[in-house]
Amino acid sequence: MMDLFVKGVFSVDAVTPVSVTEGDSVTLNVQRDDEIEWRFGDTNILIAEIRKDNKIACYDDSANGRFKGRLKMDQNGSLTITNTRITDSGLYKTRNTNTLLNTFSVTVYSRVPVPVITRDSPQCSSSSSSSSERSSSCLLLCSVLNVSHVTLSWYKGSSLLSSISVSDLSVSLSLPLEVEHQDKNTYRCVLNNPISNQTKHLDIGRLCSECCCCGFTEAAIRLALSAVVGVAGVVVLVYEFRTRKLQQKKSVKNAATNTDQPDEVASE
Repeated sequence: MMDLFVKGVFSVDAVTPVSVTEGDSVTLNVQRDDEIEWRFGDTNILIAEIRKDNKIACYDDSANGRFKGRLKMDQNGSLTITNTRITDSGLYKTRNTNTLLNTFSVTVYSRVPVPVITRDSPQCSSSSSSSSERSSSCLLLCSVLNVSHVTLSWYKGSSLLSSISVSDLSVSLSLPLEVEHQDKNTYRCVLNNPISNQTKHLDIGRLCSECCCCGFTEAAIRLALSAVVGVAGVVVLVYEFRTRKLQQKKSVKNAATNTDQPDEVASE
């Protein structure tokens, strides 16, 4: 729960910013006058009040019922909003008769998910134009789904490499990173909003260990070996074909010999 204590009487222009994560509770603390009322939004909808007889009233059904069962008010006039929602963002004002006492600008942020790191493609790009000096690298993507008011960033150690931000809309974000498969540096992808963050550390050995991220020389050797294996397969097929032809000729010759032998015996 987030508590914010405000002392004294504030002018119309004094606005106190408050930030809270969706689902958490927030308490807006004030000093009570003889009677006090809380109003919400640009249209100043009455949502709670304390009268001179010290009776507390919370109007849960006001503001289209958005606060149903989630408003609490104590004898000091402090207002608590439980299980906050994105739609709870806005201006909250306290009044005494016709005098504005306090104004809070509340912003409710969505919970920040842990970003996901994947390899973008089984194909590896080349970081050098010279074929004799080429070294394969892995293209990675750090991604998050359905987020708003966040920044997605890649860090190498403590240094920021790149970042991308989104404001109002709930969208999906992806940020690429290209690394050498033998890279021993530490990389992390961070998703943050103004009050929280989530970090995913990159495991280069796990994501870039397959053949696609082998060095160029090793890849060339594998290709050459594949060609040799292919030629050997052709030689074996030719050998088997010739062997079968010889066996067929022997079989025909033996059959002819066996056919002629009984006639010779009879003539004797």
